[in-house]
Amino acid sequence: MSDKQTHRLVKNPQISARHLADYMAATDIRKRSILVGCKYQTLARVVQHNEAKQIVSKFLRTENPEIGSLSEAAEKLRTRLADSTFDRDLYDHNADYIDRFAKVSHLVSLPEAELLPPGKGQPITLGDVKVTPDLQLRFRRLTKTNKVKIGAATLRYAKGTSLKPEVAEWQSAFLLGYLNLVEADTDAEPERKLCLTIDAYAGVAYPAPTDSVTRFKNMEAACFAIAERWDNIKPPPKAVF
Repeated sequence: MSDKQTHRLVKNPQISARHLADYMAATDIRKRSILVGCKYQTLARVVQHNEAKQIVSKFLRTENPEIGSLSEAAEKLRTRLADSTFDRDLYDHNADYIDRFAKVSHLVSLPEAELLPPGKGQPITLGDVKVTPDLQLRFRRLTKTNKVKIGAATLRYAKGTSLKPEVAEWQSAFLLGYLNLVEADTDAEPERKLCLTIDAYAGVAYPAPTDSVTRFKNMEAACFAIAERWDNIKPPPKAVF
């Protein structure tokens, strides 16, 4: 009897924007671990916070939002019937996310701009690596001279842990570079202060840093290096794929 498959092999270089930001701020050992996880994706179900992110995104886009709406959403998740232990954990973890954000939401400082749904963020190829964005908000504003400025935001959350500022800055720099690529054929101009990474645990919004253009070039260089070493990335111990 053959061993049950534990991982899915990703043949072509691919990484999420979140993992790329983590990678840029990581130690060499941690970088190796990130790439192993990107190339050999576990088939075990992993708790995601997709529902919580959608609820928080809608809350932020709502004019004069009420904190009570977040508490109600969290309570609905906690009382939702679950078909498995995993589903129970999934709902509870998403509820924890929402409850935590409710406590710090007043600390989040957003730019003066129109807040829009994220839409579908298309992947880009950066340095021969497919990079998938993770957008939860978009921003749009008109200048006094009627020029359109745009931006986007990503939500990050880790239970019990604030996001490291260095990671947040890399992620916000990616957002600015990403929009410069995908919006290149439009009249809209991505703006640094409208590209944010929001730490949903701490209630801190990190705009793209002043050296974002250089950072994006460094991310591109890192991706070229990732693509070159992709075929030589070894699987984790006892992985079956």
